[in-house]
Amino acid sequence: MAEPLIVFCGPCVIESSDQLKRIAEGLECLHTNKRINFYFKASFDKANRTSLESYRGPGLDEGLKMLESIKREYGYKIITDIHESNQAESIAQVADVIQIPAFLCRQTDLIVAVAKTKAHINIKKGQFMNPNDMQYSALKAIKTRGGEVASFSESSKYHICLTERGASFGYGNLVVDMRSLVIMRRFAPVIFDVTHSVQMPGGAQGKSSGDSSYAPYLARAAAAVGVDGFFIETHYDPCNALSDGANMIALSEIPKLFTQIFAISDALQENL
Repeated sequence: MAEPLIVFCGPCVIESSDQLKRIAEGLECLHTNKRINFYFKASFDKANRTSLESYRGPGLDEGLKMLESIKREYGYKIITDIHESNQAESIAQVADVIQIPAFLCRQTDLIVAVAKTKAHINIKKGQFMNPNDMQYSALKAIKTRGGEVASFSESSKYHICLTERGASFGYGNLVVDMRSLVIMRRFAPVIFDVTHSVQMPGGAQGKSSGDSSYAPYLARAAAAVGVDGFFIETHYDPCNALSDGANMIALSEIPKLFTQIFAISDALQENL
């Protein structure tokens, strides 16, 4: 039987306790699905916003309290971002997975600080990165945890995965090279970021824009290539979300998308 699909899903940023609870309730279908290894995702701080005026979130202390409440009330595992090395220990007290943002995927001190905690690690591939070079980001974490060789087995053993989120394609646009999923999977389990891959950086006058209509197509394509999991940001009202709403898949559409993903994965397994 195939390993459960890793799924990181939730809102881009914490807006309020009510928002987190409403989305958490809507994702119960993922948590109870035996084919899914589910983690609830939300950021306590969006430290890389285009504009100083953009909403960032409640911050480290308050945000972790809210995520801990979700963990306690719903029994969900948690994934959230880190931005500075000195946050690692505090985040690891709540988060089961600590995520290295794409812009920070080469930051050695940050990766090492996270690797010294008990948390699993998800390193997002920078929009500027050659997928082959992500083996060195993985290797920083592997060596910190006592390993030596950047390989799928070593990364799995030391609880490290890599995430594809698109590559810069001129100004204000991203494109997904599906070959990167195959390349990075040589070094670590690979997650496909469905919603950030349709982002248009800086495309909305001081904010990032995007086109979520393409997100299901890319998710299905990644399922056909073969990945270990999916990262999806969702909201019950994407048009009014305080961050990355233009990229999100509506909460009500999540069950349908995973029905399609599993249909493709099953067809792939039957024909291998």
